Amino acid sequence: MIRKISKNEIRERIHTRIRKRLRGTSERPRLAIFRSVAHIYAQVIDDTKGVTLAAASSTEKGLADATGGNVAAAIEIGRKVAERAKEAGIGKVVFDRGGYLYHGRVKALADAAREAGLEF
Repeated sequence: MIRKISKNEIRERIHTRIRKRLRGTSERPRLAIFRSVAHIYAQVIDDTKGVTLAAASSTEKGLADATGGNVAAAIEIGRKVAERAKEAGIGKVVFDRGGYLYHGRVKALADAAREAGLEF
């Protein structure tokens, strides 16, 4: 019997393939994104030390009233993670789309982070 592969398993395989080449360093950490149906999360990670340097998510209190499942919230999270990365002294990052297509919320978050001053 042939087992049907879920979309999430496909995404995880793509993400594993991406992560073979992509590595965050102290000079240029990795901006990683996770997107669920209801929320979106972003972290700036130094893979050499295994440390999260800055993070933002739509589950935080004090962010917009918009839910995390839309482009408006993704834009706000992109701005917020870029602002926090700048405070931590980070100007350049490597973008890790997490196996998701570069479209919709993922693209909106990346564009907002670029506009807020992160370079990638």
